[in-house]
Amino acid sequence: MPQPAARQKPTTAPLDAMALLAWYDRHARTLPWRTSPADRARGVRPDPYRVWLSEIMLQQTTVATVGDYFHRFTTRWPDVNALANAPLDDVLVEWAGLGYYARARNLHACAVKVSIELDGVFPANSAELQTLPGIGPYTAAAIAAICHDENIAVVDGNVDRVIARYIALDVPVREAKPQVRAEVQRAVPERAGDFAQAMMDLGATLCAPRAASCMLCPLQSGCQGAASGRPTDFPVKPVKAERPTRFGHAFILTRPDGAVWLRQRGEKGLLAKMTEVPGTDWVGARHDPVFPFAGNWQNKGEVIHVFTHFRLELDIWHLQVSDEDAGSGGWWSAPGNLGNEALPSLFRKVLAMGGVDELIEPE
Repeated sequence: MPQPAARQKPTTAPLDAMALLAWYDRHARTLPWRTSPADRARGVRPDPYRVWLSEIMLQQTTVATVGDYFHRFTTRWPDVNALANAPLDDVLVEWAGLGYYARARNLHACAVKVSIELDGVFPANSAELQTLPGIGPYTAAAIAAICHDENIAVVDGNVDRVIARYIALDVPVREAKPQVRAEVQRAVPERAGDFAQAMMDLGATLCAPRAASCMLCPLQSGCQGAASGRPTDFPVKPVKAERPTRFGHAFILTRPDGAVWLRQRGEKGLLAKMTEVPGTDWVGARHDPVFPFAGNWQNKGEVIHVFTHFRLELDIWHLQVSDEDAGSGGWWSAPGNLGNEALPSLFRKVLAMGGVDELIEPE
């Protein structure tokens, strides 16, 4: 007797790109690096420099945080040639506080390559864009789609969430990246750039991490997550690995006039070439401080800072010294000048904990 055929999971209907674009035409976010759908319809093309700059800044960073940085960068360096001609130290200063500082170094290296080797013109396709420093598959796809309507899937964290809900993905997204990408790819329309940005906007607004406004969503009719009645159960959360903790000490040296002793971190590694105060190595167990030299060091408390892969606990120490006591390998930053130093947010916290309160943003 023949066995009954195994039941197949129903195929998800393709994303309704036309419904999504109609929604985007009415509800697109206004962003300083974006060409609106109305302007696109009139033939205005997005500026690859601004799209590239925004995409690099937006990696691991929110739109709200990026806005001011983007404005400062584009005011100071309005095109890729201007950025290429800027000293790297100036770029690091403007980037300070934005985090993930390898992005800033690659940003400058990319600008130099585009300016010198490509006459200031970014490649028009994703394959060639990936040959540039700091541009991986996602960023290349975003630039190529948004600026040149390349028929390519653009999948960021927001899009991951939209697709995970749309197909009711029953495993964490990181275990099904090809499936998610394929789902987007089969829906990419002629207006590939607007489609990519529409998907991002949908995930940032209606299909948000902790809420899903399904009744307003242009993709609701085909969405399995909405049909389940529990859309926010998706994406399935992966099991988080425990984040290790490292420990260290940071030493703040000040002069009587309020100047602070700073130095530059090494060429490679975490926070490479950024500015710091002296300190110990960051290790896996608490340890006694080894001070740079003898003195009446005062403990100012502890700073806790969470990086992507570990948690850092720093004990903060302060000592007032003369010029001669500081030694070599650094410089004195005059009172009121700390806002012009390439200090990452960690060392801004350290200085604030140490009572150095002149931290101001650069003009």
